[in-house]
Amino acid sequence: MFWLIAAGPLRPYRQALTNGKPPQLILVLGGDVDREHLGIRLARDLNLPLVVSGGSNLEYAQWLVREVGIPPSQVQLDYRAKDTLGNFTSLVDELRLKGIQHVLLVTSEDHLPRSMAVGHVVAGSRGIRLTGISVSCANQCREEGLRKRISDWVRAWAWVATGRDLKDWAQRRWSEALSAGGGDALLPNSKALDPAAH
Repeated sequence: MFWLIAAGPLRPYRQALTNGKPPQLILVLGGDVDREHLGIRLARDLNLPLVVSGGSNLEYAQWLVREVGIPPSQVQLDYRAKDTLGNFTSLVDELRLKGIQHVLLVTSEDHLPRSMAVGHVVAGSRGIRLTGISVSCANQCREEGLRKRISDWVRAWAWVATGRDLKDWAQRRWSEALSAGGGDALLPNSKALDPAAH
C-alpha cells in the first residue's frame, strides 16, 4: 500500500491532493458564455493565464477578452474537446509540461460535480490539483444524472489506463459492425440512428 501511494501509480494523485501551491491557471469548460465571462474576469483579477476549452465562437471570445481588457497572450482558446472528458484529456499533458500543478476549474453549478469527478481522475493522474468554481445557472440548471457521472468517471479511468476514450472506441466498433453486417440489416428501425430523421 505504501508503494502504491509513495512511488507507485497513485503517487501523482497524492501529489495533487497534498499540493499547497496557489492556482497557476484558470480552465473554463465551454458550454455557457457566463462561464467565459467569469473565467476572463478571474484571469484579469488574479493575473493568471486562462484556457477556454470548447467555448463560444472565436470572434465572440476574442471580443470578450478585449472588452475585459486582458492581453490576448494571456488567453488560450482551445476547440479540440468534444465533451467533458475531452476538456481534460486534450490539455492535461500540455499543462503538465508547462509545470502547472494547480488549476481553477470554472463551469456551471449543475456541471461541476461531473466535471470535478472526471477532472480529479485525469488531472490527478498528472499530479495536477483542481479547485472548482461554480457559475450559477439559476432556473436554467439541468440536473445531471448519476448514470452520466458514473459513465464519464469510468471513461476517465479507462483513458488514464489506456490513453484511449472508451466512447470513441465503442463508436468505431459499432460502425465497423454495422458496415460488416450490411448496416440496416442489423437494425429493425434504422431511421432512429439517422441524424436527418431527427
